[in-house]
Amino acid sequence: MTDGPPEATGSSGGLDRGVLAVAMVVVLGAIMSILDVTVVNVAINDLAKEFQTPLSTIQWVATGYTLALATVIPITGWASARFGTKRLYMISITLFVLGSMLAGLAWSAESLIAFRVLQGLGGGMIMPAGMTILTQAAGPSRVGQVMSVVGIPMLLGPILGPIIGGYLVDDVSWRWIFFINLPIGIVALFASAKILKKDSPQRGERLDILGLILLSPGLASLIYGLAKGAELKNFGKTEALLPTVIGAVLVIGFVIRALNAKSPLIDLRLLKRRSVMAASGTMVLFMAAFMGAMLLMPLYYQTVRGEGALMSGLLLAPQGLGAMITMPVGGKLTDRIGPGRVVLVGLTVVVASMAGFASLLQADTSYWALGAALFVMGLGMGMTMMPTMAAAIQTLVHDEVPRASTMLNIIQQVSASIGTAMISVLLANQLSSKLGGGGGGGDIGGKLPEAVRDKIAGPMADAFQTTYWWAAALLLLAFLPALLLPRKKPDTPAADAPMPMH
Repeated sequence: MTDGPPEATGSSGGLDRGVLAVAMVVVLGAIMSILDVTVVNVAINDLAKEFQTPLSTIQWVATGYTLALATVIPITGWASARFGTKRLYMISITLFVLGSMLAGLAWSAESLIAFRVLQGLGGGMIMPAGMTILTQAAGPSRVGQVMSVVGIPMLLGPILGPIIGGYLVDDVSWRWIFFINLPIGIVALFASAKILKKDSPQRGERLDILGLILLSPGLASLIYGLAKGAELKNFGKTEALLPTVIGAVLVIGFVIRALNAKSPLIDLRLLKRRSVMAASGTMVLFMAAFMGAMLLMPLYYQTVRGEGALMSGLLLAPQGLGAMITMPVGGKLTDRIGPGRVVLVGLTVVVASMAGFASLLQADTSYWALGAALFVMGLGMGMTMMPTMAAAIQTLVHDEVPRASTMLNIIQQVSASIGTAMISVLLANQLSSKLGGGGGGGDIGGKLPEAVRDKIAGPMADAFQTTYWWAAALLLLAFLPALLLPRKKPDTPAADAPMPMH
């Protein structure tokens, strides 16, 4: 029936060769989708210059991608049943590779944003489909070992992504931050065809098409309208008000639909659980503030300090190292003492590091001090994200776990989209204000004569400082829902299903 590895028997021993082969295929897909998020951030400044586009527009290269991820995550379960997990995984990689190729060939900011959306539509299904394949191959007793294998690209992505992206932008071409996915994707497709077990499509739950029609354009329109209003400093103007109102109406319609449908796209009824509601609120505020702030440091290094993209990527590495240290520690502490205490410590650490940037960021701030602050921020991030997810999952029964995980993954991506859009607009407005209208474009810095940069570096640094204060203030609000997270581990594990990763 298949030339792939035999299905796992559930042995609790080590991972056999067949399971490791499946893990290799899944890791190939994970590397592409995870690296892609971090690679692009260091290229934003160069993309703004390349297409002579303001920061408030070019940031949609990141925002459009994460919105597309959020759109396809809820249909992954239905699509797995409808097409089979192997076929879905290969379709996802094909879409991602096609989007990558077209993004590398983009001729304008608008075309690049559109192709990034296509990339996101594939990328959003790669990890959920891959994890389903891998957990089925390994069996329930070896899920922990499997998670540790797939966790490697999750830990290395924030470190290697900016460095690889910086090298390609500086020494090759910005187009290669997208073209690099082609050889990896082609290898992943051939390996998938040869190694993965063939599965048959099954009749699953009906897809909530109305929910999908309401949610996806609603979120895009709402975020666009809010970002446009912030950019114009006037939310009452037609070009900001109209998409905001349309988006809000569609999202409200989706909420009504989700609360009443038999099989909704996203099961919002889970928010009646205190732990799920608290985790969701914490995730929204944390992801918006943190992912928005992630955009700031590479732009600071390139515009204020005149560094190239590669050096900017290297200077960002301490943040990934910090997260790499605390992610496994945070997971163990969550199991031992409950997620509430761990998340509160993590949030405190991240707020302290952001306040440090807001206080210390000058045109000549020591790179050692900035690296230390980034390292501390990474430590805090590692103790916040996964424990917050665990807080929602721990108290649920078995069949609620995949629905809650889907909802939280969507919240992650939508919040990241909102944060990236809003923080970039705040920065553009601050630059414009500090430089008398000349800084809104986000394309200043890298190629300016040194004498010119020296003259405007101080005001530019002030703009970054103020924007960090906004991000820190937003993150402070996350303490309110975080205080409601469980402070002890559940007496009995409520869910024995593995938590899908994205």
